[in-house]
Amino acid sequence: MKELLPDLKHLPGAQLAEIEAAIDRRAPDLHVGHGIPMQAVLEQLPDLTPDAIDLHTDAVTAHGSIDTSNRETLVRLLHEAQPWRKGPFELFGIRIDSEWRSNLKWDRLASHITPLENRRVLDIGCGNGYYLYRMASQNPALVLGIDPSIKFYYQFQIIQHYLKTPRTHLLPLGLDDFPLTDGYFDSVFCLGVLYHRRSPLDFLRGLRPYLAPGGELILETLTITGEGDMVLSPRDRYGKMNNCFFLPTPTCLEHWLERCGFKNVQTISTTRTTTSEQRRTEWVETESLNDFLDPADPTKTVEGYPAPERTIVLANR
Repeated sequence: MKELLPDLKHLPGAQLAEIEAAIDRRAPDLHVGHGIPMQAVLEQLPDLTPDAIDLHTDAVTAHGSIDTSNRETLVRLLHEAQPWRKGPFELFGIRIDSEWRSNLKWDRLASHITPLENRRVLDIGCGNGYYLYRMASQNPALVLGIDPSIKFYYQFQIIQHYLKTPRTHLLPLGLDDFPLTDGYFDSVFCLGVLYHRRSPLDFLRGLRPYLAPGGELILETLTITGEGDMVLSPRDRYGKMNNCFFLPTPTCLEHWLERCGFKNVQTISTTRTTTSEQRRTEWVETESLNDFLDPADPTKTVEGYPAPERTIVLANR
């Protein structure tokens, strides 16, 4: 599976070998995502060349004309690759109106982070790669995303088939399968992952070594309102998620990071998630935020917990 390996020429050969071995272990799953033959979708994509690409606007875009036949084919294949959780994307005038308006999160953090030009960037739990492209707009030396979802991997391959953005890669691996690259990355993004981890302090401590000394962590996670060191641990589900374990206050989150050895910890945003940011569209056939909230009181989840809010924190190694 060497074709899946990005150009990580600065990594020691042993780490490249570990990455290749981890991908080989996933080989039986790599052609199917959610029961759909995703490799077949990729192979049927119309052969089109964009006139220009745009990574700076809300929708990651490939501009260009398309005839009726190719448009019908591309729309069909894009729908077969559903659900599109993160975006939006636009390919030859076809807008993929994803469940999440991910540009809103990017707008909340982009002006606060260290500029990414010439930096090596890792995005942990990168989904289908929407944020990889927004990062790539700043001309980093490398943007590498990892996410274990096969569906997300192929969605990225569909977009990259047309954009061909250099030095931008996604590996279908989780962090547990990704070898330690001690001090290799200048910026590490971890957006929407922490609340899925059963041991959040161990997870945060494990992020530090991936960063170069002084490197920057950009972390976003679900939190609860409050000033003290309080944590919500849902009894069973939170917003119908059965893999949501710990929601700290922003203050508690900062203290967790400091306890794990991070420096210069600062909260840059805490925002209540609304149905204008996360909602069902024609590109998502499953439930969305409106289904996760109490219909009689949208300030609560269907389980009676406070409705989702998300906090973004910056910290340095």
